[in-house]
Amino acid sequence: MENVVLTIHLILALLLIGVVLLQRSEGGGLGMGGGGGAVSTRGSATALTKLTWVFAAAFIVTSITLTILATRGAGNGSVVDELAPAPAEAPATGGLSGSDLLPPPAADAPATPPRADDGTTPVTPPPANP
Repeated sequence: MENVVLTIHLILALLLIGVVLLQRSEGGGLGMGGGGGAVSTRGSATALTKLTWVFAAAFIVTSITLTILATRGAGNGSVVDELAPAPAEAPATGGLSGSDLLPPPAADAPATPPRADDGTTPVTPPPANP
């Protein structure tokens, strides 16, 4: 049903654009003045004006119909209600543990800094050989 109304709506939009473009410019903005023809200017303007009103009214009716059809299928909740906080998960590491993600220690550097005899104060390492 919604697709049928939407198709009619799009056709009406194109027809409305076409009828508006066919109408004669009052101010001559495009430089396309009057000119003679088989149909008088007054008669064609009245017919095109009436056709514009009909297409415009049908366009508004299809717009309201599409709005009603769209809201009929929607839930009663708010968009904010649908947003649930995502559970805090550990980042995906591909099966690696934390120690696998660290760079390997240098060959001449110890893995942990040396400690004093009592184990509370770290000892400064000796300077590297030049």
